[in-house]
Amino acid sequence: MNILINDTLVLPMTASGGEAPVFRGHVGISGDRIVMVGRDGEDAERFRREHAGALREIDGRGKLVMPGFVNTHNHVAMTLMRGYADDMPLMPWLTEKIWPFEEKERPDDVRLGAEVGIAEMLLGGTTTFVDMYWMQASVAEAVCHSGIRAVLSPCFVDARFGEFERDLETVMERYAGACEGRIGVMIAPHAPYTCSPEHLRRALELSRHYGIGINIHVAETAAEIETIAGKYGKSPVAYLRDLGVFERPTLAVHAVHLTDGDIAVLKEYGVSVAHNPQSNMKISSGISPVARLLSEGINVGIGTDGPSSNNDLDMWEEMRSASFLQKVATGDPCVLPAYEVLKMATVNGARAIGMEGKVGQIAEGLLADVVLIDICKPHLCPQHDVVANLVYCGKSSDVDTVIVNGKVVVEGGRLLTLDAGALCGEVQERAEEMLRRS
Repeated sequence: MNILINDTLVLPMTASGGEAPVFRGHVGISGDRIVMVGRDGEDAERFRREHAGALREIDGRGKLVMPGFVNTHNHVAMTLMRGYADDMPLMPWLTEKIWPFEEKERPDDVRLGAEVGIAEMLLGGTTTFVDMYWMQASVAEAVCHSGIRAVLSPCFVDARFGEFERDLETVMERYAGACEGRIGVMIAPHAPYTCSPEHLRRALELSRHYGIGINIHVAETAAEIETIAGKYGKSPVAYLRDLGVFERPTLAVHAVHLTDGDIAVLKEYGVSVAHNPQSNMKISSGISPVARLLSEGINVGIGTDGPSSNNDLDMWEEMRSASFLQKVATGDPCVLPAYEVLKMATVNGARAIGMEGKVGQIAEGLLADVVLIDICKPHLCPQHDVVANLVYCGKSSDVDTVIVNGKVVVEGGRLLTLDAGALCGEVQERAEEMLRRS
Protein backbone atom coordinates (compact mmCIF):
# COMPACT_ATOMS: atom_id res chain seq x y z
CA MET A 1 0.00 0.00 0.00
CA ASN A 2 1.14 3.57 -0.73
CA ILE A 3 -0.02 6.25 1.70
CA LEU A 4 0.41 10.01 1.58
CA ILE A 5 -0.23 11.95 4.77
CA ASN A 6 -0.52 15.50 3.50
CA ASP A 7 -0.49 19.03 4.89
CA THR A 8 0.14 18.06 8.50
CA LEU A 9 2.40 18.93 11.40
CA VAL A 10 5.33 16.51 11.46
CA LEU A 11 7.10 15.60 14.70
CA PRO A 12 9.86 13.28 13.43
CA MET A 13 11.86 12.91 16.68
CA THR A 14 15.06 13.57 14.75
CA ALA A 15 15.74 17.15 15.91
CA SER A 16 19.10 18.00 17.45
CA GLY A 17 20.72 21.17 18.72
CA GLY A 18 18.57 24.25 18.12
CA GLU A 19 16.55 22.61 15.35
CA ALA A 20 12.79 23.03 15.64
CA PRO A 21 11.21 19.69 16.54
CA VAL A 22 8.01 20.25 14.51
CA PHE A 23 7.38 21.43 10.97
CA ARG A 24 4.50 21.46 8.51
CA GLY A 25 4.89 18.95 5.74
CA HIS A 26 4.00 15.59 4.24
CA VAL A 27 4.87 11.94 4.86
CA GLY A 28 4.88 9.28 2.15
CA ILE A 29 4.73 5.55 2.83
CA SER A 30 5.33 2.75 0.35
CA GLY A 31 4.98 -0.85 1.46
CA ASP A 32 6.27 -1.10 5.02
CA ARG A 33 8.63 1.92 4.79
CA ILE A 34 8.60 5.67 5.10
CA VAL A 35 9.98 6.83 1.75
CA MET A 36 9.30 10.57 1.84
CA VAL A 37 9.36 13.24 4.54
CA GLY A 38 8.80 16.54 2.76
CA ARG A 39 8.33 20.16 3.75
CA ASP A 40 6.57 21.61 0.71
CA GLY A 41 3.86 20.85 -1.80
CA GLU A 42 6.33 19.82 -4.50
CA ASP A 43 7.38 16.81 -2.43
CA ALA A 44 3.76 15.73 -2.09
CA GLU A 45 3.08 16.23 -5.81
CA ARG A 46 6.11 14.19 -6.78
CA PHE A 47 4.97 11.37 -4.49
CA ARG A 48 1.50 11.49 -6.06
CA ARG A 49 2.94 11.21 -9.56
CA GLU A 50 5.24 8.33 -8.63
CA HIS A 51 2.42 6.36 -7.02
CA ALA A 52 -0.51 7.36 -9.23
CA GLY A 53 -3.22 4.71 -9.38
CA ALA A 54 -2.18 3.00 -6.16
CA LEU A 55 -2.30 5.75 -3.58
CA ARG A 56 -4.33 6.45 -0.48
CA GLU A 57 -4.25 10.01 0.81
CA ILE A 58 -4.87 10.93 4.43
CA ASP A 59 -5.86 14.53 5.10
CA GLY A 60 -3.47 15.76 7.77
CA ARG A 61 -5.06 19.15 8.37
CA GLY A 62 -5.66 19.66 12.08
CA LYS A 63 -3.46 16.64 12.80
CA LEU A 64 0.11 15.92 13.89
CA VAL A 65 2.05 12.89 12.71
CA MET A 66 4.64 11.33 15.02
CA PRO A 67 6.27 7.94 15.63
CA GLY A 68 4.23 5.34 17.45
CA PHE A 69 5.11 4.69 21.08
CA VAL A 70 7.45 1.87 22.10
CA ASN A 71 6.12 0.44 25.38
CA THR A 72 9.25 -1.15 26.84
CA HIS A 73 7.62 -3.27 29.54
CA ASN A 74 4.38 -5.18 29.73
CA HIS A 75 2.67 -8.36 30.85
CA VAL A 76 -0.15 -7.84 28.39
CA ALA A 77 -2.16 -10.98 29.14
CA MET A 78 -2.61 -9.74 32.71
CA THR A 79 -5.55 -7.69 31.48
CA LEU A 80 -7.50 -10.66 32.81
CA MET A 81 -6.35 -9.55 36.29
CA ARG A 82 -7.02 -5.82 35.88
CA GLY A 83 -8.57 -4.66 39.16
CA TYR A 84 -8.28 -8.14 40.68
CA ALA A 85 -5.57 -7.51 43.27
CA ASP A 86 -5.21 -3.81 43.96
CA ASP A 87 -3.65 -1.85 46.83
CA MET A 88 -1.21 -4.54 47.97
CA PRO A 89 2.59 -4.70 48.44
CA LEU A 90 4.49 -6.48 45.66
CA MET A 91 5.32 -9.80 47.32
CA PRO A 92 1.88 -10.50 48.87
CA TRP A 93 0.38 -9.31 45.55
CA LEU A 94 2.45 -11.92 43.71
CA THR A 95 2.30 -14.85 46.12
CA GLU A 96 -1.26 -14.54 47.43
CA LYS A 97 -3.11 -13.29 44.36
CA ILE A 98 -1.28 -13.24 41.03
CA TRP A 99 0.61 -16.54 41.01
CA PRO A 100 -2.40 -18.56 42.25
CA PHE A 101 -4.57 -16.96 39.54
CA GLU A 102 -1.93 -17.69 36.92
CA GLU A 103 -1.91 -21.37 37.87
CA LYS A 104 -5.42 -21.51 36.37
CA GLU A 105 -4.41 -19.97 33.05
CA ARG A 106 -4.60 -21.82 29.76
CA PRO A 107 -3.11 -20.79 26.42
CA ASP A 108 -6.42 -19.46 25.13
CA ASP A 109 -6.79 -17.28 28.24
CA VAL A 110 -3.40 -15.71 27.56
CA ARG A 111 -4.29 -15.10 23.90
CA LEU A 112 -7.58 -13.42 24.85
CA GLY A 113 -5.95 -11.28 27.55
CA ALA A 114 -3.28 -10.23 25.08
CA GLU A 115 -5.85 -9.28 22.47
CA VAL A 116 -7.71 -6.86 24.70
CA GLY A 117 -4.47 -5.34 25.95
CA ILE A 118 -3.20 -4.92 22.40
CA ALA A 119 -6.49 -3.27 21.44
CA GLU A 120 -6.01 -0.76 24.25
CA MET A 121 -2.43 -0.04 23.19
CA LEU A 122 -3.17 0.41 19.50
CA LEU A 123 -6.05 2.79 20.24
CA GLY A 124 -3.64 4.81 22.40
CA GLY A 125 -0.90 5.09 19.77
CA THR A 126 1.46 2.31 20.88
CA THR A 127 2.85 0.52 17.83
CA THR A 128 5.50 -1.66 19.55
CA PHE A 129 5.45 -3.32 22.95
CA VAL A 130 7.83 -5.53 24.90
CA ASP A 131 6.10 -8.39 26.66
CA MET A 132 7.30 -10.60 29.51
CA TYR A 133 5.09 -13.55 30.37
CA TRP A 134 4.42 -17.26 30.11
CA MET A 135 2.82 -18.90 27.06
CA GLN A 136 4.28 -16.32 24.70
CA ALA A 137 3.28 -18.42 21.71
CA SER A 138 -0.31 -17.48 22.56
CA VAL A 139 0.64 -13.80 22.75
CA ALA A 140 2.33 -14.21 19.36
CA GLU A 141 -1.00 -15.29 17.86
CA ALA A 142 -2.63 -12.10 19.14
CA VAL A 143 0.24 -10.00 17.79
CA CYS A 144 0.00 -11.56 14.35
CA HIS A 145 -3.66 -10.86 13.67
CA SER A 146 -3.83 -7.51 15.51
CA GLY A 147 -1.16 -5.85 13.38
CA ILE A 148 0.96 -4.52 16.26
CA ARG A 149 4.74 -4.95 16.54
CA ALA A 150 6.12 -6.78 19.59
CA VAL A 151 9.19 -8.15 21.30
CA LEU A 152 8.06 -11.32 23.07
CA SER A 153 10.00 -12.51 26.09
CA PRO A 154 9.22 -16.02 27.33
CA CYS A 155 9.51 -15.73 31.10
CA PHE A 156 10.48 -18.09 33.88
CA VAL A 157 10.70 -18.44 37.61
CA ASP A 158 12.47 -21.51 38.95
CA ALA A 159 9.28 -23.57 39.24
CA ARG A 160 8.37 -22.95 35.58
CA PHE A 161 11.76 -23.37 33.92
CA GLY A 162 10.84 -26.47 31.91
CA GLU A 163 7.71 -24.77 30.61
CA PHE A 164 9.81 -21.73 29.68
CA GLU A 165 12.26 -23.78 27.61
CA ARG A 166 9.42 -25.33 25.62
CA ASP A 167 7.73 -21.95 25.10
CA LEU A 168 10.99 -20.35 23.98
CA GLU A 169 11.65 -23.12 21.47
CA THR A 170 8.14 -22.77 20.02
CA VAL A 171 8.37 -18.98 19.77
CA MET A 172 11.78 -19.14 18.10
CA GLU A 173 10.76 -21.81 15.62
CA ARG A 174 7.34 -20.43 14.68
CA TYR A 175 7.30 -16.73 15.35
CA ALA A 176 10.75 -15.08 15.50
CA GLY A 177 10.77 -12.64 12.61
CA ALA A 178 7.30 -13.81 11.56
CA CYS A 179 4.11 -11.89 10.80
CA GLU A 180 5.77 -9.56 8.30
CA GLY A 181 8.79 -9.23 10.57
CA ARG A 182 6.75 -7.73 13.40
CA ILE A 183 7.90 -10.17 16.09
CA GLY A 184 11.22 -10.07 17.91
CA VAL A 185 12.25 -12.23 20.87
CA MET A 186 14.15 -11.83 24.14
CA ILE A 187 14.62 -14.17 27.11
CA ALA A 188 13.04 -13.11 30.41
CA PRO A 189 14.29 -14.43 33.74
CA HIS A 190 11.63 -12.95 36.01
CA ALA A 191 13.96 -11.44 38.63
CA PRO A 192 17.13 -12.17 40.63
CA TYR A 193 15.06 -13.31 43.61
CA THR A 194 12.89 -15.78 41.67
CA CYS A 195 15.58 -17.36 39.47
CA SER A 196 18.47 -19.47 40.75
CA PRO A 197 22.04 -18.87 39.53
CA GLU A 198 21.85 -22.23 37.72
CA HIS A 199 18.75 -21.26 35.77
CA LEU A 200 20.15 -17.80 35.03
CA ARG A 201 23.29 -19.40 33.58
CA ARG A 202 21.17 -21.71 31.44
CA ALA A 203 19.17 -18.71 30.22
CA LEU A 204 22.44 -17.05 29.21
CA GLU A 205 23.40 -20.14 27.23
CA LEU A 206 20.07 -19.98 25.40
CA SER A 207 20.52 -16.25 24.82
CA ARG A 208 23.87 -16.89 23.16
CA HIS A 209 22.51 -19.87 21.21
CA TYR A 210 19.63 -17.92 19.71
CA GLY A 211 21.45 -14.58 19.49
CA ILE A 212 18.82 -12.71 21.51
CA GLY A 213 18.89 -10.39 24.52
CA ILE A 214 17.82 -10.58 28.16
CA ASN A 215 14.75 -8.85 29.67
CA ILE A 216 14.67 -8.92 33.49
CA HIS A 217 13.18 -7.10 36.51
CA VAL A 218 16.06 -5.55 38.47
CA ALA A 219 16.24 -3.65 41.77
CA GLU A 220 12.49 -3.04 41.85
CA THR A 221 11.88 -2.98 45.60
CA ALA A 222 13.78 -2.51 48.84
CA ALA A 223 12.80 -6.09 49.77
CA GLU A 224 14.60 -7.38 46.68
CA ILE A 225 17.75 -5.49 47.68
CA GLU A 226 17.65 -7.08 51.14
CA THR A 227 16.98 -10.57 49.77
CA ILE A 228 19.86 -10.55 47.28
CA ALA A 229 22.23 -8.95 49.79
CA GLY A 230 21.34 -11.62 52.35
CA LYS A 231 21.85 -14.47 49.85
CA TYR A 232 24.82 -13.27 47.85
CA GLY A 233 26.30 -10.31 49.73
CA LYS A 234 25.84 -7.86 46.86
CA SER A 235 23.27 -5.75 45.07
CA PRO A 236 21.03 -7.28 42.39
CA VAL A 237 22.93 -5.33 39.71
CA ALA A 238 26.30 -6.58 40.94
CA TYR A 239 24.92 -10.11 41.27
CA LEU A 240 23.70 -10.15 37.66
CA ARG A 241 26.95 -8.62 36.44
CA ASP A 242 28.99 -11.29 38.17
CA LEU A 243 26.84 -14.02 36.61
CA GLY A 244 27.57 -12.56 33.18
CA VAL A 245 24.03 -11.41 32.43
CA PHE A 246 25.09 -7.96 31.24
CA GLU A 247 27.47 -9.44 28.71
CA ARG A 248 24.30 -10.03 26.69
CA PRO A 249 22.15 -7.11 25.45
CA THR A 250 19.99 -6.44 28.50
CA LEU A 251 16.82 -4.53 29.26
CA ALA A 252 16.70 -3.90 33.02
CA VAL A 253 13.13 -3.31 34.14
CA HIS A 254 12.30 -0.85 36.96
CA ALA A 255 15.87 -0.18 38.26
CA VAL A 256 14.53 1.79 41.21
CA HIS A 257 17.01 1.10 44.04
CA LEU A 258 20.45 1.76 42.58
CA THR A 259 23.76 2.66 44.19
CA ASP A 260 26.41 4.76 42.51
CA GLY A 261 28.24 1.52 41.81
CA ASP A 262 25.14 0.00 40.22
CA ILE A 263 24.75 2.99 37.92
CA ALA A 264 28.40 2.68 36.90
CA VAL A 265 27.83 -0.98 36.02
CA LEU A 266 24.75 -0.24 33.91
CA LYS A 267 26.72 2.43 32.05
CA GLU A 268 29.79 0.24 31.54
CA TYR A 269 27.79 -2.63 30.04
CA GLY A 270 25.40 -0.50 27.99
CA VAL A 271 22.33 -1.81 29.80
CA SER A 272 19.04 -0.13 28.87
CA VAL A 273 16.40 0.60 31.52
CA ALA A 274 12.62 0.27 31.20
CA HIS A 275 11.12 2.92 33.48
CA ASN A 276 7.59 2.24 34.76
CA PRO A 277 6.66 5.30 36.82
CA GLN A 278 3.00 4.58 37.54
CA SER A 279 3.53 0.94 38.48
CA ASN A 280 6.41 1.97 40.75
CA MET A 281 4.11 4.49 42.43
CA LYS A 282 1.16 2.13 42.78
CA ILE A 283 3.15 -0.68 44.41
CA SER A 284 5.15 1.91 46.35
CA SER A 285 8.41 0.55 44.98
CA GLY A 286 10.01 3.98 44.86
CA ILE A 287 11.25 6.49 42.29
CA SER A 288 13.89 5.40 39.81
CA PRO A 289 16.74 7.94 39.46
CA VAL A 290 15.92 8.48 35.79
CA ALA A 291 17.35 11.99 35.50
CA ARG A 292 20.66 10.70 36.90
CA LEU A 293 20.66 7.67 34.58
CA LEU A 294 20.09 9.86 31.53
CA SER A 295 22.79 12.30 32.63
CA GLU A 296 25.20 9.34 32.80
CA GLY A 297 24.36 8.41 29.22
CA ILE A 298 22.29 5.35 30.13
CA ASN A 299 19.44 4.65 27.72
CA VAL A 300 16.03 4.80 29.43
CA GLY A 301 12.71 3.93 27.79
CA ILE A 302 9.20 4.06 29.21
CA GLY A 303 6.87 1.17 29.94
CA THR A 304 3.44 0.79 31.46
CA ASP A 305 4.07 -2.54 33.21
CA GLY A 306 1.15 -4.96 33.18
CA PRO A 307 -2.51 -4.01 33.46
CA SER A 308 -2.73 -5.67 36.87
CA SER A 309 -0.08 -3.51 38.50
CA ASN A 310 -0.74 -0.16 36.82
CA ASN A 311 -3.73 -0.68 35.77
CA ASP A 312 -3.81 0.70 32.24
CA LEU A 313 -1.52 0.59 29.20
CA ASP A 314 -1.58 4.32 28.53
CA MET A 315 1.79 5.72 27.44
CA TRP A 316 0.45 9.30 27.58
CA GLU A 317 -0.06 9.00 31.33
CA GLU A 318 3.34 7.35 31.76
CA MET A 319 5.13 10.22 30.01
CA ARG A 320 3.48 12.83 32.19
CA SER A 321 4.17 10.85 35.37
CA ALA A 322 7.78 10.21 34.37
CA SER A 323 8.48 13.90 33.97
CA PHE A 324 6.62 15.10 37.05
CA LEU A 325 8.15 12.45 39.32
CA GLN A 326 11.69 13.45 38.41
CA LYS A 327 10.92 17.12 38.98
CA VAL A 328 9.67 16.29 42.47
CA ALA A 329 12.45 13.80 43.26
CA THR A 330 15.25 16.15 42.22
CA GLY A 331 13.69 19.43 43.27
CA ASP A 332 14.49 20.74 39.81
CA PRO A 333 11.57 21.76 37.54
CA CYS A 334 13.90 21.74 34.53
CA VAL A 335 14.75 18.03 34.51
CA LEU A 336 13.09 15.70 32.01
CA PRO A 337 11.62 18.38 29.73
CA ALA A 338 8.86 17.40 27.35
CA TYR A 339 10.97 16.56 24.29
CA GLU A 340 13.30 14.38 26.38
CA VAL A 341 10.34 12.43 27.75
CA LEU A 342 8.92 11.95 24.27
CA LYS A 343 12.32 10.62 23.19
CA MET A 344 12.14 8.09 26.01
CA ALA A 345 8.76 6.88 24.73
CA THR A 346 9.93 6.57 21.12
CA VAL A 347 13.62 6.83 20.18
CA ASN A 348 15.01 5.42 23.43
CA GLY A 349 12.47 2.60 23.44
CA ALA A 350 13.58 1.60 19.96
CA ARG A 351 17.22 1.62 21.08
CA ALA A 352 16.37 -0.52 24.11
CA ILE A 353 15.11 -3.35 21.90
CA GLY A 354 17.81 -3.13 19.24
CA MET A 355 15.58 -1.30 16.74
CA GLU A 356 17.25 2.10 16.69
CA GLY A 357 17.12 3.41 13.14
CA LYS A 358 14.21 1.09 12.37
CA VAL A 359 11.32 2.48 14.44
CA GLY A 360 10.81 5.34 16.90
CA GLN A 361 11.35 8.16 14.39
CA ILE A 362 9.84 9.48 11.18
CA ALA A 363 12.59 9.44 8.61
CA GLU A 364 13.09 8.07 5.13
CA GLY A 365 13.97 4.38 5.15
CA LEU A 366 12.50 3.58 8.56
CA LEU A 367 9.61 1.21 9.12
CA ALA A 368 6.26 2.96 8.78
CA ASP A 369 5.05 2.86 12.40
CA VAL A 370 3.34 6.25 12.73
CA VAL A 371 0.34 7.80 14.44
CA LEU A 372 -1.80 10.83 13.65
CA ILE A 373 -2.95 12.92 16.59
CA ASP A 374 -6.01 15.15 16.43
CA ILE A 375 -4.62 18.37 17.90
CA CYS A 376 -7.83 20.36 17.45
CA LYS A 377 -9.00 19.54 20.96
CA PRO A 378 -9.74 22.04 23.76
CA HIS A 379 -7.12 20.49 26.06
CA LEU A 380 -4.46 20.86 23.35
CA CYS A 381 -5.09 24.55 22.66
CA PRO A 382 -3.45 27.00 22.37
CA GLN A 383 -0.26 25.54 20.92
CA HIS A 384 2.55 27.69 22.27
CA ASP A 385 4.59 24.47 22.46
CA VAL A 386 2.99 21.52 20.68
CA VAL A 387 5.49 19.02 22.15
CA ALA A 388 4.76 20.15 25.70
CA ASN A 389 1.05 19.93 24.94
CA LEU A 390 1.42 16.32 23.81
CA VAL A 391 3.46 15.22 26.83
CA TYR A 392 1.61 17.14 29.51
CA CYS A 393 -1.92 17.25 28.06
CA GLY A 394 -2.16 14.41 25.53
CA LYS A 395 -4.66 11.58 25.89
CA SER A 396 -5.22 8.25 24.19
CA SER A 397 -8.49 9.64 22.85
CA ASP A 398 -6.49 12.14 20.78
CA VAL A 399 -5.17 9.32 18.58
CA ASP A 400 -6.96 9.39 15.23
CA THR A 401 -4.97 7.04 12.97
CA VAL A 402 -2.37 4.36 13.64
CA ILE A 403 -0.18 2.80 10.96
CA VAL A 404 2.05 -0.19 11.74
CA ASN A 405 4.43 -1.64 9.18
CA GLY A 406 2.73 0.48 6.54
CA LYS A 407 -0.79 -0.78 7.27
CA VAL A 408 -3.62 1.25 8.78
CA VAL A 409 -4.81 -0.50 11.95
CA VAL A 410 -6.72 2.39 13.58
CA GLU A 411 -8.73 4.88 11.54
CA GLY A 412 -10.82 7.71 12.89
CA GLY A 413 -10.23 6.37 16.40
CA ARG A 414 -11.68 2.98 15.43
CA LEU A 415 -9.70 -0.25 15.63
CA LEU A 416 -9.79 -2.13 12.33
CA THR A 417 -8.02 -5.40 13.20
CA LEU A 418 -9.88 -6.44 16.36
CA ASP A 419 -13.47 -6.07 17.56
CA ALA A 420 -12.85 -4.11 20.76
CA GLY A 421 -16.47 -4.23 21.91
CA ALA A 422 -16.76 -7.99 21.52
CA LEU A 423 -13.42 -8.48 23.24
CA CYS A 424 -14.58 -6.59 26.33
CA GLY A 425 -17.59 -8.86 26.77
CA GLU A 426 -15.56 -12.00 26.19
CA VAL A 427 -12.83 -10.95 28.63
CA GLN A 428 -15.38 -10.25 31.36
CA GLU A 429 -16.92 -13.71 30.93
CA ARG A 430 -13.52 -15.39 30.83
CA ALA A 431 -12.22 -13.65 33.95
CA GLU A 432 -15.32 -14.70 35.90
CA GLU A 433 -15.04 -18.25 34.60
CA MET A 434 -11.37 -18.44 35.63
CA LEU A 435 -12.21 -17.43 39.20
CA ARG A 436 -14.54 -20.43 39.35
CA ARG A 437 -11.86 -22.89 38.25
CA SER A 438 -10.51 -25.19 40.93
